[in-house]
Amino acid sequence: MADFHQNGNITTLHNLRTRSLEDLTHELSVYAETRRITLILPCLFRELEGPALANIVNELAQVPYLHRIIIGLDQADEAQFRHARAFFARLPQDHIVLWNDSPRMQQLEARLGTLGLAPQEPGKGKNVWSCIGYLLACADSSVMAIHDCDIITYHREMLARLVYPVVNPAFSYQMSKGFYPRIGSDKLNGRVTRLLVSPLLIALKRVVGDRDYLDYLRSFRYPLSGEFAMRSHVLADLRIPSDWGLEVGVLSEAWRNLAPKSVCQVEISDAYDHKHQDLSPEDASRGLSRMSTDICKAIIRKLAADGTVFTPNVFRTLKATYYRSALDLLESYHSDARMNGLTVDRHNEEKSIELFAENILRAGQIFLENPHETPFIPTWNRVHSADPDFLSDLKSAANADQEQYA
Repeated sequence: MADFHQNGNITTLHNLRTRSLEDLTHELSVYAETRRITLILPCLFRELEGPALANIVNELAQVPYLHRIIIGLDQADEAQFRHARAFFARLPQDHIVLWNDSPRMQQLEARLGTLGLAPQEPGKGKNVWSCIGYLLACADSSVMAIHDCDIITYHREMLARLVYPVVNPAFSYQMSKGFYPRIGSDKLNGRVTRLLVSPLLIALKRVVGDRDYLDYLRSFRYPLSGEFAMRSHVLADLRIPSDWGLEVGVLSEAWRNLAPKSVCQVEISDAYDHKHQDLSPEDASRGLSRMSTDICKAIIRKLAADGTVFTPNVFRTLKATYYRSALDLLESYHSDARMNGLTVDRHNEEKSIELFAENILRAGQIFLENPHETPFIPTWNRVHSADPDFLSDLKSAANADQEQYA
């Protein structure tokens, strides 16, 4: 993917294959002496038993510039929490496994509930939000990075390239977003980005007109990547979505809080593969079906907040325009895949497009029926204002879990 193209909206930092990982790591180690870096790893317990996480831990064990690693553990009982602590014990960096289902953490969530500030549903968004709370309570890191725990092709160079733009003091970037080609051994992946997000943004521009926000989202090579890094001072006012629109939601928050020149995207890998979600056409609450609906809602909500008026007729037009745009792009993807010796299952891809088109309408109906929905977890600034002791109590509870279940 090496090139030097810039679109003018946000900066794209390419991998021109002219610098070694050793050189990059040495420079980061120097910067990290004064700009401490914390990595957040949101994971489910079942990912400890998968094919990816053991290699991720082995790679991270060789990273010298990380100050701390915060592992957010979901869907685990006491025995599984103990197993997770042993699993991550070989990390040489200061690290903590945040047991989100522990009795102490549940008590803290109930405390937020009495204030009307508790997260509304479990999931990756809540996991990341809790980890950010612990990071803020520690108050000793300048940069936060996040990546997923199911990356089969993980290499520590991904992290180095991801954090470099926000760690280098000569750069003014407050956020970096990772991108990469989504290809498997023999096929083109990245269905939701290719078949939903890209054609949806094209369709929205045709239906609602030019919007700076749409141009901003279209600037990202892979807007749904789970890899991003931020300066820590941005985190306290970050609105984390509680549904599956986390990645688009974070990009929208960067649009709200930061100047476009403060945001960049960086090429972090030549190839990337991870666990693939089922399409789940029979169940709108699971898999890519739910993900696509939540992503559509996130984009619709942001456009509405910026003054775009949506009606049932707009959503019907949007569905039709999206469908035509998606089929046109599918032809382009098919040609690209064939030229590179990859396969695209056109039948299944068109089935995906049909499902996504229906979910655009579903997302629109949900928005119109409940326009006052508050889909975000409260910012940590708001939590601190309502309960000034909460962050310190969160840190104490997490540390007490480590001691009790050692």
